Amino acid sequence: MASPKLISLLLFVLVHVFALLSRPVHCNENEDNLLQGINSFRQAAKQPPLVKNGKADCLADEIADELEDESCTSTTNGASIVPSSNTRLSDLPKHLDKCKINANSTADATIMPVCVPDLVPTLVLTNYTHTALAKYLNNSKYTGVGVGSEDNWMVVVLTTNTPTGSFSGALSLVPKVGFGHYMVSSLLGLGLFFLFAN
Repeated sequence: MASPKLISLLLFVLVHVFALLSRPVHCNENEDNLLQGINSFRQAAKQPPLVKNGKADCLADEIADELEDESCTSTTNGASIVPSSNTRLSDLPKHLDKCKINANSTADATIMPVCVPDLVPTLVLTNYTHTALAKYLNNSKYTGVGVGSEDNWMVVVLTTNTPTGSFSGALSLVPKVGFGHYMVSSLLGLGLFFLFAN
């Protein structure tokens, strides 16, 4: 039979492995379907697929939240095309700060909000692939993407792999796991260790 110290050590290690490998899941079927459709569109144009960028995702979510109460202004067959150039993102500096994006060194990213009542998936994809926005999706300089949605708004943020468009590249492991998530698992692991060590 294994000693209590060995069991507590194994439990401690297992809790930490679980905590470090698991991430909070952000599931949104509309966003996932749009990204899949956009990547299929890019593949047909002989472009590599866009890769999820955590900071771009954060920014897309923040902008979608800001636009939530704004109405769809011009509609065609029930779907709004790209919002007019009058659409203002007054809280953009706050969103950039929250998502840890340096506005002074970011010049190559593109923000593309569209408004479609009820976010009908085929109409949302059409708004990106059959309007002026398609030129951005076909552009090989864009390599990363963030997608956010709220109410009738879908927001796509494209990033590049250049220093002025990548949103500072690699993300550290701690923000992905979350400091609170890590602290809870550490305390739980230590508690189990001391419980079985005695």
